[in-house]
Amino acid sequence: MKIVQLKKYKDTAWEYLLPKQTLSKPLVLVLGNRYMLEQDTVFEEVKTLFPDGAIVMGSTSGDITSNRVDDDSITITAVEFEKTEFLIKTSNVLSSDLNSYKTGVSLLKQFPEEGLKYVFVLSEGSFINGSELTKGMNASVEDNILITGGLCGDAARFEKTIAGYNENPKPGEIIAVGFYGESFEATFSIHGGWTPFGPERVVTKSESNVLYELDNKPALDLYKKYLGDKSKELPAAALLYPLNVKSTDENHPIVRTILNINEDDNTMILAGDIPEGSKVQLMMTNVDNIANASERAAKQALELRHIKPELALLVSCIGRKLVLDQRVEEEIEEVVAVLGEETTICGFYSYGEIAPFHGENNCQLHNQTMTITLLSE
Repeated sequence: MKIVQLKKYKDTAWEYLLPKQTLSKPLVLVLGNRYMLEQDTVFEEVKTLFPDGAIVMGSTSGDITSNRVDDDSITITAVEFEKTEFLIKTSNVLSSDLNSYKTGVSLLKQFPEEGLKYVFVLSEGSFINGSELTKGMNASVEDNILITGGLCGDAARFEKTIAGYNENPKPGEIIAVGFYGESFEATFSIHGGWTPFGPERVVTKSESNVLYELDNKPALDLYKKYLGDKSKELPAAALLYPLNVKSTDENHPIVRTILNINEDDNTMILAGDIPEGSKVQLMMTNVDNIANASERAAKQALELRHIKPELALLVSCIGRKLVLDQRVEEEIEEVVAVLGEETTICGFYSYGEIAPFHGENNCQLHNQTMTITLLSE
């Protein structure tokens, strides 16, 4: 595996973070600031750098490398595989009447299953119902195929997310990269570091990812009551106080970020489904808990491996980034300390993380977690 990494800030030239070398038919991951990715020249610049590359682009809430997290930049991680074949397929949720389940099914059905080891998913994050997307993807593949990835971001603006494959990125696009090869190895882990607090309440009215009532009372009113003065800062303040959701359909509780609120009908719009009958609690955390959770995720992903990882794909949540604030790089430092500097770090802050729970096969949509996938061949 040969890896080249570059970074570009607004009005600057591309800077090599890893030594420049010639790559043949690489996978080129281009992650960064949405405004910068919307510039018509960026795709052509990347194409000039990697003329025979398979270029996958996505907007983020911060792009991650081994030594920093940046908001106003674009990072390129280009990978040439020696023994691994990869195949890229796309779908667009806007072309399937916003049916996220159907989109997930059609996306993964495009991959030949023989020899398929792992699928990395980079999804738009504005229109998608991530819970339904992952259910659709699970329904399309065998249980032994690992799927991880994340939803694109747009800083803390929540205005628009974009993604693209071998073209200028656009809204609604979902990209999946499938990896094939006898010697290819992918392992993962996921940890959050958030703690539930306060009373547990029952979801008495919901529809898909819209929460109407808790204990037969308007959900937004209850949420504002617990936030107190911080309720004036909604919806941004909700990223600091997600919900712990216990569903009878799942073996583990799932954390759900509140993406938006609707004052007119007293509802909250979550990043994924919240089934009626679920039990929910508010959650909170601090910098140390988040950094420790990232360290645990790195150690667990490493324990499962046969050989040393060459590339680490990190997907962390925008809510974690807001809590960390000026100390945002601490969770990345914990990962690097575990993996070692020989492993290239490539990642982004997202609107939702895609991975199975530890010890399970089917992927899920998560919020407020650090998801680490380690690759080698």
